[in-house]
Amino acid sequence: MKWFFPLILLVVTVDQLTKKLAIRVLRDAGQSITIIPDLLSLTYTENKGVAFGMEFAPAGMLLLLTGVITIIVLVYVILSKNRTTLFLVPFALIVGGGIGNMIDRVILGRVVDFIYFDLYHGKIFGTYLSLWPIFNVADSAISIGACMLILFHNRIFPEDNPTEKNNVR
Repeated sequence: MKWFFPLILLVVTVDQLTKKLAIRVLRDAGQSITIIPDLLSLTYTENKGVAFGMEFAPAGMLLLLTGVITIIVLVYVILSKNRTTLFLVPFALIVGGGIGNMIDRVILGRVVDFIYFDLYHGKIFGTYLSLWPIFNVADSAISIGACMLILFHNRIFPEDNPTEKNNVR
């Protein structure tokens, strides 16, 4: 638990520093930087919604929702007796990412995104489709934390042995 909060702070710090750099270099200079041609670039955009730019609620509601989820996760982790690395890391990533995006919503009213994987964009059955949104460090941390919870669910949340529970031998 001693590094749970420092990991959250690290995610928030890296997220905010990279967003400030994106604003200064990408937005203010009006450029996109290609890292790997036709695959990865740094491209500035702003997102008023949630994942994939979906806007399902006003900005204030998104801020409140993110705050409530962050508090619930923090309370859950603090009250939990589980102090394994595999338990704490995904929750620290999720909370750090949530706080990073909340800071943007409070200060800017929207979230700064700048990492763009150009997996595919074009028409499929006559409809334009872009397969990957532009995202940021906070989004990455949340996604990695969520994937860890899914992939390692049985190790993070071990169930009681069913044979002992039912006294079956």
